[in-house]
Amino acid sequence: MLFKALNLVFLLATAFSAQGQGLRDGRAHGNIAPAPTIPIIDTEADVPVTSRNGTELPPYNTTYYFDQLIDHNNPSLGTFKQRYWHTYEFYEPGGPIILFTPGEANAAPYTGYLTNVTINGLVAQQQNGSTIVLEHRFYGLSNPYDNLSVASFRVHTIQQAINDLVYFAQNVKLPMPDGSDVTPDKAPWVLIGGSYSGALTAWTMVNKPDVFFTGYASSAVVESITDFWQYFDPIRQFMPKNCSADVQAVIASIDATFSSGTQTQIDTLKNNFGLGSMSHLDDVAGALRNNLWDWQSLSPTSGPGAQFFDFCDALEVKNGVSANESGWGVEHALTAWGAYWNASYYELVCGDEDAETCLGTYNSTQTYWTNTTIDNAGRSWEWIVCNEVGFFQEGAPIGTPTVVTRLVQPAYDERQCTYWFPEKFKNATPPDVAATNKAYDGWDLNVNRLFFANGQRDPWRDATVSSDFHTRQSTSSQPIAVGDGFHCSDLSTAAGKVDTTILAVQEKALALMKTWLSTWSPTK
Repeated sequence: MLFKALNLVFLLATAFSAQGQGLRDGRAHGNIAPAPTIPIIDTEADVPVTSRNGTELPPYNTTYYFDQLIDHNNPSLGTFKQRYWHTYEFYEPGGPIILFTPGEANAAPYTGYLTNVTINGLVAQQQNGSTIVLEHRFYGLSNPYDNLSVASFRVHTIQQAINDLVYFAQNVKLPMPDGSDVTPDKAPWVLIGGSYSGALTAWTMVNKPDVFFTGYASSAVVESITDFWQYFDPIRQFMPKNCSADVQAVIASIDATFSSGTQTQIDTLKNNFGLGSMSHLDDVAGALRNNLWDWQSLSPTSGPGAQFFDFCDALEVKNGVSANESGWGVEHALTAWGAYWNASYYELVCGDEDAETCLGTYNSTQTYWTNTTIDNAGRSWEWIVCNEVGFFQEGAPIGTPTVVTRLVQPAYDERQCTYWFPEKFKNATPPDVAATNKAYDGWDLNVNRLFFANGQRDPWRDATVSSDFHTRQSTSSQPIAVGDGFHCSDLSTAAGKVDTTILAVQEKALALMKTWLSTWSPTK
């Protein structure tokens, strides 16, 4: 647990140092959705590594630098230093090179993905491969320019990120014996990713089909969606039934009161959550999404004391007795939710910030909107959100059960894009998700030797090829394996040890990697 704690401290420290202000979890404010990030995997990163033949290798956290093109459309602009981490612990000549990017995060805490406590390392161990973690442009310390301005973000696109992976594979000289002689024409490369970087894996293999021989895409959000209300649907389906029933009832009551209640009723409801000072009712109702967003941090190894289950216990356990599947009803649940929020949860989210500062979204003068300091993952991700992928997490359409407010709709987030990037968005404008899906084929992509791994309980599932709203069949060339996991659970061997459905996904992937890689041959 020590390394997990250190990694958390590192992430929060970088978030605070970059943004100058922000919440404990690194978000700019408490009404912004968490990014679809990959779980950090514990590892002892700062000690020497011993290879199969007994050679002492550098620690996993040894940082290397690659000269990456600033703009793949204009190489004359020069290069920037892109960080990566690498080991050849299991490598033998002829083995694959396994490339992974954590995507929208500072990559330094992700060196666990070099090791065999992840699917990356298991493939390397089985196939005698070498593993790499590459930092995505405009995250961490891998920046084409020394700021995160709109002008700099001209080269912050999905396509530039795809081109980075390709250029890296074709030009890197890895710090290992014969490391300059393992380009994709001479050695098989395996591209692995999860969540956004899982989508990036799939999109890269669609866009540049002859570079990476095989791929593994976990919880890959391949379909860009503006109104991604479906994010909360797997949560509604798989959370405790009594908790789901009561949350739906409370949200329906809040929406009704805020839409047509008297001022006294509205004030009473705001005060129930200690949010009487807030000016905008959509901010108040939207803030309660935080309790549902906690689901994203769950894993098969989460214990009963996980934050999400503490929330449900607060609503559903009364005088030592748990409610049946119907819940206790709106009157008790509303009071209990307010008590839980006021007793501990508000401070957990907001710290010592006042409610308007922490949860309000209408003050365009807040400094975090336009802070262009590097190593600010939130700002870098919002650029992609506002321009290319959307994923605005709102209430379900009328007629569909919802566990979050319908008062928050895409216009709520599109307005915030004008605060983040006023030079680009003079007016609130939807992200161009149609262009993204057209360019990379979204749900309908077809790629040979690409393995999709998904989890039934993943809130991002409906943006993957395992969506309930778009049926895709698993094929021998593009298998889709689904376990009972959460977000990117299958990337971790620890999850496979406690959940046989996840272990089955991992074992299937390893078997297919063995089969596929046995067919590779050099092109020159």
